[in-house]
Amino acid sequence: MYRRFIDGIWHVEGSLPLAPGQSVDDAFDRLEPLFRQTGTTRERSGDTLSFRKEIQAAQDKMAVFDGGVLRIEEDAPGLMLRYRLASRALLFCFLAPLLFLAFAQATIVLGKFEKARTEAKGKKPEVKKPPVVLNPIDKALGAPEPDPPKKKGKKDEDDKKPSPTPGYVFAGIFAALYAVGRILEDRRIKALFRKSLLGT
Repeated sequence: MYRRFIDGIWHVEGSLPLAPGQSVDDAFDRLEPLFRQTGTTRERSGDTLSFRKEIQAAQDKMAVFDGGVLRIEEDAPGLMLRYRLASRALLFCFLAPLLFLAFAQATIVLGKFEKARTEAKGKKPEVKKPPVVLNPIDKALGAPEPDPPKKKGKKDEDDKKPSPTPGYVFAGIFAALYAVGRILEDRRIKALFRKSLLGT
């Protein structure tokens, strides 16, 4: 069951009934144009067709999938097309959030480590900068006195600390991409196969 869950992350499975009276040869002939694409190799053996894609073209309707197996089997109502397709794009979108979450956690850990190291060293004595003296000529011309140097506040120090927020943002983006892509690709490929089989 665990392996099935892992496979389900980046594999799309489904089935479609063939039209009444439609033969295995007729069904594969109708599906054939989907696999006559650049970078696609296919092999048919009886009631099974397997394919693999190396460099998918942009106009390929099945570009998101890298390979798979289509099989036509006898079922109670009649012949049934069953398919199992693999997609590395889905796998990447699933793993990307985990990677960015790991980056965010690493940022938090490093921030705590830096804070502990700074506290261990102790607070450095503040070096007072000498006041800026206005040039006599500028003073005679009525130039305003220069502002005293600003002290470094806690806010300035916090701004320099690395933030885990970008990691969380990117993790959320890829998680949404995976969720939407997984559902849409499942429905889209089923609709594509149905349209090809019915010839509509």
